[in-house]
Amino acid sequence: MKSGTQAQFQFQFDIVPDRRGSGSIKWDIGENELPMWGAEMDFPTCPAVREALGARVAHGVFGYTDVTDEWRAAVCGWFSRRHGLEVDPEWLIFATGVVPILSSVVRKLTTPNENVLLLTPVYNIFYNSIVNNGRRPLEVPLTYADGAYGIDFAALEAGLADPQAAMMILCNPHNPVGKLWDRETLAKIGALAARHHVVVVSDEIHCDLTDPGRDYVPFASVSPECRDNCVVCFAPTKTFNLAGIQTAGAMVPNPFLRHKVWRALNTDEVAEPNVFAIPAAVAAYTKGDAWLDALRVYLYENKQTVYRFAQEHIPGLRAVRGEATYLVWLDCDAFCTDSEALAGDIRRKTGLYLSNGRQYGRGGERFLRMNVACPRATLLDGLERLRRALV
Repeated sequence: MKSGTQAQFQFQFDIVPDRRGSGSIKWDIGENELPMWGAEMDFPTCPAVREALGARVAHGVFGYTDVTDEWRAAVCGWFSRRHGLEVDPEWLIFATGVVPILSSVVRKLTTPNENVLLLTPVYNIFYNSIVNNGRRPLEVPLTYADGAYGIDFAALEAGLADPQAAMMILCNPHNPVGKLWDRETLAKIGALAARHHVVVVSDEIHCDLTDPGRDYVPFASVSPECRDNCVVCFAPTKTFNLAGIQTAGAMVPNPFLRHKVWRALNTDEVAEPNVFAIPAAVAAYTKGDAWLDALRVYLYENKQTVYRFAQEHIPGLRAVRGEATYLVWLDCDAFCTDSEALAGDIRRKTGLYLSNGRQYGRGGERFLRMNVACPRATLLDGLERLRRALV
């Protein structure tokens, strides 16, 4: 077995790619600007995926494609091998992305003006899926003390007990704070949701991006209550940097709920794969383990670099120590009351482009989010720009 350093050298995470002029939403910005905002990585995907896509391109014919048993087997094998969850292939429904799943199930499983509960601060696009469909986000702020996040279960139950509450969108692991929810916490969420007849939609797209030695708990694995009252969203796109390939899936153990989700995704025309979606996912889930293990070590070291740099060079800045994702949540309470204004100032002064925390809802107003899924040299450049802006 290769050491972490040997594997990183093999996969060359330190090479800085030139992404400007490539049509990248993240990188097509000002010449002296450094984007560390959008949640995608600045690494090439794993060699096995590139080989699979190259073979598909070489075939030369790009007709309509279907979801295959090979895809189902690859997903089932991955969740069994990596996360200890035995998945029935019948539970799986292909989709073009996690956000399309969220928007479709909001439309199908709730009615206009009903509440969709969120634990905030949380991924900002959840709000789009709710508000754009005429539903109402019901925010339950996470607790935050001494740099650690938790759940106020009294507030959570009050929100779930509201007669207008129809759905809860859970982020597991939690973006942007990097929190891994343990089995006990997920069991409590599942029990409360079932008691109040609120379906749980669990966005688990960051599930593979945990710190070395740390594992996430699949919501569907926790209890029969959780399993039978959930829609789990998953994808290889965050894990293997495949956002543009548009390949994801919903895992729905309850057959009654699964039919509704299948109907929703097909009605919205987001359940059919493009010609690259299936081979990319199959290659990632069957041949991507070694690359991912090396990546997790590299990302962990990047996060440690941020924690040390903040402590040593930016007095007053607290980097929240998350256990998952490649997103570092920066507590800027010593520098601002409005992180949207602060993010704008930093960008104007230094070209460093970070996500402002206000967009993630209640509790994010004094935070910034930094994407550290980049070569170490890029990260150090970003940290130095942040130091110049704040010190």
